[in-house]
Amino acid sequence: MTITAPPRLAARKEQAVDDDTHLAERFAAGDETAVKAMYDRWSRIVYTLAVRSLGDTTEAEDVTQRTFVSAWTSRSSYRLDGAPLGAWLITIARRRIADAHEARTRAARLEEALKAVVPDEVAEHDVSDAMLVADEVAQLEPDARAVLALAFYEDLTHQQISDRLGMPLGTVKSHIRRSLTRLRTRLEAHHVTS
Repeated sequence: MTITAPPRLAARKEQAVDDDTHLAERFAAGDETAVKAMYDRWSRIVYTLAVRSLGDTTEAEDVTQRTFVSAWTSRSSYRLDGAPLGAWLITIARRRIADAHEARTRAARLEEALKAVVPDEVAEHDVSDAMLVADEVAQLEPDARAVLALAFYEDLTHQQISDRLGMPLGTVKSHIRRSLTRLRTRLEAHHVTS
């Protein structure tokens, strides 16, 4: 004896598959209204995955937005004969979630690096050291200053900084490394002379 789905349920499932196929075709063709339909259909799933993984609603909202922006900007990589559109979108969401975890880790590392660079007196609000750091940052070349600002104040990943500034990834990393080294050297010299 074969068990089959009731006719109504089977009809709804076939309609959903047809709708997804049509939506995927529209999306692959660059139809902007397809992104809204995708968002309406899958944003709750993406958001739920992000909240469960990150435990932060603000970050989850950001991941959800980045997922759909990434999907749209990389739509040329979507293949109609490949994974279903929803599965492809979830894969992008998982990458954006991983990026958010990486950003947290990087922020913690930068904070530790900054603590290693900045003596305890600065942590205790030594105004002269704070002014020295601000002055040194202001003297950095514009590219290095922009990279540091994006890394520390906007908490962007190296790759995100590279994308935003149109700068090679290695250059971004070099700017951060050289700038932190310069700050440490200046602070150490300042403490030796004071």
